[in-house]
Amino acid sequence: MTLRAKITACSRGAAYLSEVASSDSIELLHADIAREARRLHVLHAARLECQEGCKSCCVDDLTVFDVEAERIRARHAQLLATGVPHPEGACAFLDELGACRVYADRPYVCRTQGLPLRWVEERDGAAVELRDICPLNEDGPPIEELSADACWGIGPVEERLANLQRGTAKGAQRTPLRDLFHGRARR
Repeated sequence: MTLRAKITACSRGAAYLSEVASSDSIELLHADIAREARRLHVLHAARLECQEGCKSCCVDDLTVFDVEAERIRARHAQLLATGVPHPEGACAFLDELGACRVYADRPYVCRTQGLPLRWVEERDGAAVELRDICPLNEDGPPIEELSADACWGIGPVEERLANLQRGTAKGAQRTPLRDLFHGRARR
């Protein structure tokens, strides 16, 4: 084997190991998200109207880090190659009945929909905590009165995703979910 062939094989192997590590990392991250989301679903069961078939949050124009887009590409290649995206206005991955066609591999943003959310923004030089919840789930204690651990904290998971993304050659690219169909996504 020539030196050039050895370098090429080594590069392919390193790329493969990097891809596997990213996939494992995404799986671990999604498992962590599932545990915390489950805890919050149990805590807020009385107020959550989100049930199977609810698609109010499944809107167009959602983007995901490419590490999550790659997982969808890898696990749903046939759908992306031959499937038709849901009509614009709703998520491209909804089927004709409104069910998610990539549910097991859905991205982070889809895994926390409907939960009480909290985040911190800087406004006029001061940190301000903000909160929000799906309008379908507003009945119940005001979200401003909930303890911090009773809300999904926006920030830590996004940072973990950004770190995973920085570990790839793609930098901080994000991909619109709709662009995953028919090979339109950035590669």
